[in-house]
Amino acid sequence: MVTPQETQFDTNEIKLINRPQLLDRNPAWVQALIYLILIALALITLLPVLNVFAMSLSEAHAIYEHPLMLVPYSFTLEAYHYIFSTSILLRSFSVTVFATVVGTFFNLAMTITGAYALSKTKMPGNKTLLWICIFPMLFGPGLIPSYMLLKSLDLLNSIWVLVVSGLVVPFNLILMRNFFWSIPDELEEAMRIDGASEMGILWRMIIPLSKPAIATIGLFYAVGHWNDFFTGLFFITDNTKWSLQVLLRSIVIDMNALNMRGVSTAVSQDSAKVMLTPENIKAATIIFAVVPILLVYPFLQKYFVKGIMLGSVKG
Repeated sequence: MVTPQETQFDTNEIKLINRPQLLDRNPAWVQALIYLILIALALITLLPVLNVFAMSLSEAHAIYEHPLMLVPYSFTLEAYHYIFSTSILLRSFSVTVFATVVGTFFNLAMTITGAYALSKTKMPGNKTLLWICIFPMLFGPGLIPSYMLLKSLDLLNSIWVLVVSGLVVPFNLILMRNFFWSIPDELEEAMRIDGASEMGILWRMIIPLSKPAIATIGLFYAVGHWNDFFTGLFFITDNTKWSLQVLLRSIVIDMNALNMRGVSTAVSQDSAKVMLTPENIKAATIIFAVVPILLVYPFLQKYFVKGIMLGSVKG
Protein backbone atom coordinates (compact mmCIF):
# COMPACT_ATOMS: atom_id res chain seq x y z
CA MET A 1 0.00 0.00 0.00
CA VAL A 2 1.38 3.43 -0.98
CA THR A 3 1.45 6.00 1.81
CA PRO A 4 0.72 9.73 1.29
CA GLN A 5 4.37 10.51 2.02
CA GLU A 6 5.54 8.22 -0.80
CA THR A 7 2.99 9.75 -3.19
CA GLN A 8 4.19 13.24 -2.33
CA PHE A 9 7.83 12.20 -2.90
CA ASP A 10 7.05 10.71 -6.28
CA THR A 11 5.25 13.88 -7.36
CA ASN A 12 8.19 16.04 -6.31
CA GLU A 13 10.58 13.70 -8.13
CA ILE A 14 8.56 14.01 -11.34
CA LYS A 15 8.63 17.79 -11.02
CA LEU A 16 12.40 17.75 -10.55
CA ILE A 17 12.83 15.57 -13.62
CA ASN A 18 10.64 17.75 -15.82
CA ARG A 19 12.02 21.07 -14.61
CA PRO A 20 15.33 20.93 -16.59
CA GLN A 21 13.38 20.09 -19.73
CA LEU A 22 11.29 23.22 -19.29
CA LEU A 23 14.39 25.32 -18.62
CA ASP A 24 16.05 24.03 -21.80
CA ARG A 25 13.28 25.36 -24.03
CA ASN A 26 14.22 28.58 -25.85
CA PRO A 27 11.82 31.51 -26.10
CA ALA A 28 9.91 31.88 -29.35
CA TRP A 29 12.03 34.83 -30.54
CA VAL A 30 15.23 32.83 -29.97
CA GLN A 31 13.89 29.92 -31.99
CA ALA A 32 12.86 32.30 -34.78
CA LEU A 33 16.34 33.89 -34.76
CA ILE A 34 17.98 30.45 -34.98
CA TYR A 35 15.82 29.48 -37.95
CA LEU A 36 16.55 32.78 -39.70
CA ILE A 37 20.29 32.29 -39.27
CA LEU A 38 20.08 28.71 -40.57
CA ILE A 39 18.01 29.81 -43.57
CA ALA A 40 20.50 32.58 -44.34
CA LEU A 41 23.44 30.17 -44.17
CA ALA A 42 21.57 27.69 -46.38
CA LEU A 43 20.92 30.39 -48.98
CA ILE A 44 24.55 31.51 -48.91
CA THR A 45 25.56 27.93 -49.64
CA LEU A 46 22.85 27.13 -52.15
CA LEU A 47 22.69 30.28 -54.28
CA PRO A 48 26.16 29.91 -55.87
CA VAL A 49 25.34 26.31 -56.78
CA LEU A 50 22.05 27.37 -58.38
CA ASN A 51 23.87 30.10 -60.29
CA VAL A 52 26.42 27.67 -61.74
CA PHE A 53 23.70 25.13 -62.54
CA ALA A 54 21.60 27.76 -64.33
CA MET A 55 24.63 28.94 -66.32
CA SER A 56 25.33 25.38 -67.47
CA LEU A 57 21.82 25.18 -68.96
CA SER A 58 21.75 28.63 -70.57
CA GLU A 59 22.95 29.96 -73.89
CA ALA A 60 25.97 32.22 -74.10
CA HIS A 61 24.12 35.49 -74.71
CA ALA A 62 21.87 34.81 -71.69
CA ILE A 63 24.93 34.41 -69.45
CA TYR A 64 26.26 37.81 -70.50
CA GLU A 65 22.87 39.44 -70.05
CA HIS A 66 22.06 37.75 -66.71
CA PRO A 67 25.37 36.83 -64.99
CA LEU A 68 23.66 36.30 -61.61
CA MET A 69 20.84 34.08 -62.85
CA LEU A 70 19.24 31.51 -60.59
CA VAL A 71 17.09 29.87 -63.28
CA PRO A 72 18.21 29.01 -66.84
CA TYR A 73 17.62 31.54 -69.62
CA SER A 74 17.35 30.26 -73.21
CA PHE A 75 17.51 26.65 -72.03
CA THR A 76 20.01 24.42 -73.82
CA LEU A 77 21.96 21.21 -73.10
CA GLU A 78 24.72 21.99 -75.57
CA ALA A 79 27.36 22.49 -72.86
CA TYR A 80 26.72 19.02 -71.45
CA HIS A 81 26.64 17.57 -74.96
CA TYR A 82 30.04 19.11 -75.63
CA ILE A 83 31.79 17.93 -72.44
CA PHE A 84 30.46 14.39 -72.86
CA SER A 85 31.66 14.35 -76.47
CA THR A 86 35.26 14.97 -75.35
CA SER A 87 37.23 11.83 -74.59
CA ILE A 88 39.50 13.47 -72.02
CA LEU A 89 36.62 14.24 -69.65
CA LEU A 90 35.36 10.65 -69.61
CA ARG A 91 38.93 9.41 -69.19
CA SER A 92 39.52 11.77 -66.28
CA PHE A 93 36.22 10.67 -64.76
CA SER A 94 37.30 7.01 -64.93
CA VAL A 95 40.65 7.89 -63.30
CA THR A 96 38.84 9.68 -60.47
CA VAL A 97 36.41 6.81 -59.94
CA PHE A 98 39.31 4.33 -59.84
CA ALA A 99 41.25 6.46 -57.35
CA THR A 100 38.15 6.97 -55.18
CA VAL A 101 37.00 3.34 -55.06
CA VAL A 102 40.38 1.60 -54.84
CA GLY A 103 41.92 4.32 -52.68
CA THR A 104 39.05 4.26 -50.19
CA PHE A 105 39.29 0.46 -49.96
CA PHE A 106 43.01 0.57 -49.12
CA ASN A 107 42.48 3.53 -46.79
CA LEU A 108 39.87 1.64 -44.79
CA ALA A 109 41.93 -1.57 -44.77
CA MET A 110 44.99 0.20 -43.36
CA THR A 111 42.99 2.38 -40.96
CA ILE A 112 40.91 -0.46 -39.54
CA THR A 113 43.84 -2.81 -38.96
CA GLY A 114 46.03 -0.04 -37.54
CA ALA A 115 43.28 1.28 -35.27
CA TYR A 116 42.51 -2.21 -33.99
CA ALA A 117 46.16 -2.70 -33.02
CA LEU A 118 46.37 0.70 -31.34
CA SER A 119 43.18 0.01 -29.37
CA LYS A 120 45.04 -2.75 -27.49
CA THR A 121 46.54 -0.69 -24.67
CA LYS A 122 48.30 -3.73 -23.19
CA MET A 123 50.28 -4.30 -26.38
CA PRO A 124 54.02 -3.55 -25.90
CA GLY A 125 54.99 -0.24 -27.46
CA ASN A 126 51.37 0.91 -27.82
CA LYS A 127 52.03 4.45 -26.57
CA THR A 128 55.11 4.81 -28.77
CA LEU A 129 53.19 3.76 -31.86
CA LEU A 130 50.36 6.11 -30.91
CA TRP A 131 52.74 9.07 -30.71
CA ILE A 132 54.28 8.08 -34.03
CA CYS A 133 50.77 8.31 -35.54
CA ILE A 134 50.03 11.63 -33.82
CA PHE A 135 53.32 13.28 -34.88
CA PRO A 136 52.34 13.63 -38.60
CA MET A 137 49.20 15.51 -37.49
CA LEU A 138 51.48 18.25 -36.12
CA PHE A 139 54.37 18.22 -38.61
CA GLY A 140 53.79 17.33 -42.26
CA PRO A 141 56.60 16.03 -44.49
CA GLY A 142 56.30 18.81 -47.07
CA LEU A 143 56.21 18.68 -50.86
CA ILE A 144 59.86 17.97 -51.64
CA PRO A 145 60.26 14.94 -49.32
CA SER A 146 56.96 13.57 -50.63
CA TYR A 147 58.14 14.02 -54.21
CA MET A 148 61.45 12.27 -53.49
CA LEU A 149 59.69 9.40 -51.75
CA LEU A 150 57.20 8.84 -54.58
CA LYS A 151 59.97 9.12 -57.14
CA SER A 152 62.01 6.46 -55.33
CA LEU A 153 58.91 4.22 -55.39
CA ASP A 154 58.55 4.84 -59.17
CA LEU A 155 55.03 6.20 -58.74
CA LEU A 156 55.40 9.47 -60.62
CA ASN A 157 53.08 9.76 -63.63
CA SER A 158 51.12 6.73 -62.43
CA ILE A 159 47.48 6.67 -61.40
CA TRP A 160 48.57 4.58 -58.40
CA VAL A 161 50.08 7.70 -56.90
CA LEU A 162 46.48 8.89 -56.38
CA VAL A 163 45.85 5.75 -54.31
CA VAL A 164 49.09 5.40 -52.34
CA SER A 165 49.57 9.07 -51.50
CA GLY A 166 47.88 9.77 -48.17
CA LEU A 167 47.14 6.12 -47.50
CA VAL A 168 46.30 6.76 -43.83
CA VAL A 169 45.04 10.02 -42.33
CA PRO A 170 46.19 10.17 -38.67
CA PHE A 171 43.00 11.92 -37.53
CA ASN A 172 40.82 9.17 -39.00
CA LEU A 173 43.11 6.54 -37.48
CA ILE A 174 42.77 8.05 -33.99
CA LEU A 175 39.01 8.39 -34.42
CA MET A 176 38.66 4.76 -35.44
CA ARG A 177 40.94 3.68 -32.61
CA ASN A 178 38.75 5.48 -30.07
CA PHE A 179 35.69 3.77 -31.54
CA PHE A 180 37.28 0.32 -31.18
CA TRP A 181 38.39 1.24 -27.68
CA SER A 182 34.76 1.93 -26.69
CA ILE A 183 33.71 -1.65 -27.52
CA PRO A 184 33.51 -3.70 -24.27
CA ASP A 185 36.41 -6.09 -23.71
CA GLU A 186 33.98 -8.75 -22.50
CA LEU A 187 32.75 -9.31 -26.07
CA GLU A 188 36.28 -10.05 -27.28
CA GLU A 189 36.95 -12.32 -24.32
CA ALA A 190 33.80 -14.28 -25.11
CA MET A 191 34.96 -14.83 -28.70
CA ARG A 192 38.44 -15.85 -27.56
CA ILE A 193 36.88 -18.46 -25.28
CA ASP A 194 35.08 -19.80 -28.35
CA GLY A 195 38.45 -20.15 -30.07
CA ALA A 196 38.36 -17.10 -32.36
CA SER A 197 41.67 -15.61 -33.53
CA GLU A 198 42.49 -11.89 -33.60
CA MET A 199 41.58 -11.67 -37.28
CA GLY A 200 38.38 -13.60 -36.58
CA ILE A 201 37.45 -11.16 -33.80
CA LEU A 202 38.18 -8.20 -36.06
CA TRP A 203 36.25 -9.57 -39.05
CA ARG A 204 33.30 -11.23 -37.30
CA MET A 205 32.69 -8.84 -34.38
CA ILE A 206 34.60 -5.55 -34.50
CA ILE A 207 33.81 -4.61 -38.10
CA PRO A 208 30.05 -5.43 -37.91
CA LEU A 209 29.77 -3.38 -34.71
CA SER A 210 31.70 -0.50 -36.25
CA LYS A 211 29.61 0.11 -39.37
CA PRO A 212 28.71 3.71 -38.38
CA ALA A 213 32.35 4.65 -37.83
CA ILE A 214 33.52 2.80 -40.95
CA ALA A 215 30.86 4.50 -43.07
CA THR A 216 31.82 7.91 -41.68
CA ILE A 217 35.57 7.44 -42.14
CA GLY A 218 35.00 5.85 -45.54
CA LEU A 219 33.05 8.89 -46.71
CA PHE A 220 35.82 11.17 -45.43
CA TYR A 221 38.34 9.22 -47.48
CA ALA A 222 36.10 9.05 -50.56
CA VAL A 223 35.44 12.80 -50.55
CA GLY A 224 39.16 13.42 -50.07
CA HIS A 225 40.04 11.27 -53.09
CA TRP A 226 37.29 12.79 -55.22
CA ASN A 227 38.30 16.39 -54.46
CA ASP A 228 42.06 15.80 -54.54
CA PHE A 229 43.85 17.72 -57.28
CA PHE A 230 47.16 18.59 -55.55
CA THR A 231 48.45 15.03 -55.96
CA GLY A 232 47.67 14.90 -59.66
CA LEU A 233 48.89 18.46 -60.17
CA PHE A 234 52.33 17.90 -58.63
CA PHE A 235 53.02 14.24 -59.39
CA ILE A 236 51.30 13.60 -62.75
CA THR A 237 52.40 15.51 -65.85
CA ASP A 238 50.71 13.25 -68.41
CA ASN A 239 47.30 14.83 -69.10
CA THR A 240 45.88 11.45 -70.14
CA LYS A 241 46.19 10.41 -66.47
CA TRP A 242 44.72 13.55 -64.98
CA SER A 243 41.93 13.20 -62.47
CA LEU A 244 38.65 15.02 -62.91
CA GLN A 245 39.59 17.74 -60.41
CA VAL A 246 42.88 18.50 -62.17
CA LEU A 247 41.05 18.75 -65.47
CA LEU A 248 38.41 20.96 -63.84
CA ARG A 249 41.11 23.23 -62.47
CA SER A 250 42.64 23.47 -65.94
CA ILE A 251 39.28 24.38 -67.46
CA VAL A 252 38.44 26.98 -64.81
CA ILE A 253 41.86 28.68 -64.95
CA ASP A 254 42.28 28.43 -68.73
CA MET A 255 39.99 31.07 -70.19
CA ASN A 256 40.10 29.38 -73.60
CA ALA A 257 38.31 26.26 -72.38
CA LEU A 258 37.23 25.30 -75.90
CA ASN A 259 40.86 24.71 -76.83
CA MET A 260 42.12 23.04 -73.67
CA ARG A 261 44.85 20.45 -74.06
CA GLY A 262 43.76 17.02 -75.16
CA VAL A 263 40.20 18.08 -76.02
CA SER A 264 38.98 18.17 -79.58
CA THR A 265 38.03 21.66 -80.71
CA ALA A 266 35.39 20.46 -83.13
CA VAL A 267 32.02 21.98 -82.29
CA SER A 268 28.81 21.02 -83.97
CA GLN A 269 26.75 23.44 -86.03
CA ASP A 270 24.11 23.57 -83.32
CA SER A 271 26.79 24.61 -80.83
CA ALA A 272 27.88 27.38 -83.17
CA LYS A 273 24.33 28.67 -83.31
CA VAL A 274 24.06 29.01 -79.56
CA MET A 275 27.62 30.43 -79.35
CA LEU A 276 29.09 27.98 -76.86
CA THR A 277 31.54 29.80 -74.58
CA PRO A 278 34.03 28.84 -71.87
CA GLU A 279 31.53 29.93 -69.21
CA ASN A 280 29.06 27.26 -70.33
CA ILE A 281 31.72 24.57 -70.31
CA LYS A 282 33.12 25.62 -66.93
CA ALA A 283 29.68 25.58 -65.32
CA ALA A 284 28.74 22.21 -66.86
CA THR A 285 32.04 20.63 -65.82
CA ILE A 286 31.70 21.92 -62.25
CA ILE A 287 28.20 20.46 -61.95
CA PHE A 288 29.40 17.18 -63.46
CA ALA A 289 32.24 16.99 -60.91
CA VAL A 290 30.03 17.82 -57.90
CA VAL A 291 26.90 15.75 -58.52
CA PRO A 292 28.35 12.18 -58.22
CA ILE A 293 29.87 12.64 -54.77
CA LEU A 294 26.88 14.74 -53.70
CA LEU A 295 24.56 11.81 -54.37
CA VAL A 296 26.46 9.68 -51.85
CA TYR A 297 25.76 11.92 -48.86
CA PRO A 298 22.04 11.12 -48.35
CA PHE A 299 22.81 7.42 -47.98
CA LEU A 300 25.59 7.87 -45.39
CA GLN A 301 24.43 11.01 -43.60
CA LYS A 302 22.68 9.05 -40.84
CA TYR A 303 26.01 7.52 -39.82
CA PHE A 304 27.79 10.85 -39.29
CA VAL A 305 26.64 11.83 -35.80
CA LYS A 306 26.50 8.27 -34.51
CA GLY A 307 29.93 7.40 -35.84
CA ILE A 308 31.64 10.51 -34.50
CA MET A 309 29.96 10.42 -31.08
CA LEU A 310 30.59 6.74 -30.48
CA GLY A 311 34.21 7.25 -31.39
CA SER A 312 34.62 9.81 -28.61
CA VAL A 313 33.15 7.82 -25.70
CA LYS A 314 36.51 6.75 -24.29
CA GLY A 315 40.01 8.19 -24.51
